[in-house]
Amino acid sequence: MDILIALSALTLFFPFGLLFSLLIALEDKGSPIYHQPRVGKGRKMFNLFKFRSMIKNADEILFSDLKFLEKLRSGNHKLKDDPRITRIGSFIRKYSIDEFPQFINVLKGEMSFVGPRPFRPDEVERFERENKEAKVLIDKVLSVKPGITGLWQTGGRSEVTFDQRIRIEVDYVKRCSFFLDMYIILKTPFAVLKARGAL
Repeated sequence: MDILIALSALTLFFPFGLLFSLLIALEDKGSPIYHQPRVGKGRKMFNLFKFRSMIKNADEILFSDLKFLEKLRSGNHKLKDDPRITRIGSFIRKYSIDEFPQFINVLKGEMSFVGPRPFRPDEVERFERENKEAKVLIDKVLSVKPGITGLWQTGGRSEVTFDQRIRIEVDYVKRCSFFLDMYIILKTPFAVLKARGAL
């Protein structure tokens, strides 16, 4: 199912992907595709692909300002009026268009269409340092492949805290089934159109 969905999405979206790539490159010169290290199943690292929605030196700005970094972390790395986001970036983030290159990750076997959202390495390190039961919870979430969509993505995203997000992801792993995945897949278009919790 993952392979079928990924191939269908990439084929259908290809012309629009070229358009958004061009718009991104025109607004802020540089590669329209952004990749970032994430923690996958079994804590195996992989590069997550996205359409670039921020200026080229966004990560440098992030990690050079500790106050800004903490503020961003408190909102699950989504922040209203983030000065690093470009105009086209704001649009593609609002409707989750920036996530489409992750179907490449699905074809590579690093992700599934449905699953927990992949963590950044610094998120895992920080959560495990500050929470006694964190390792058990993180290991539970990382026992399955991360996904493009899931319970957290369709349930508010940045409207919930990181702790709440972990609980939601653990709940998904415990209840994981074909029927739950189908429920999430059917719910995803409505969540995208409502842009609930997207920044």
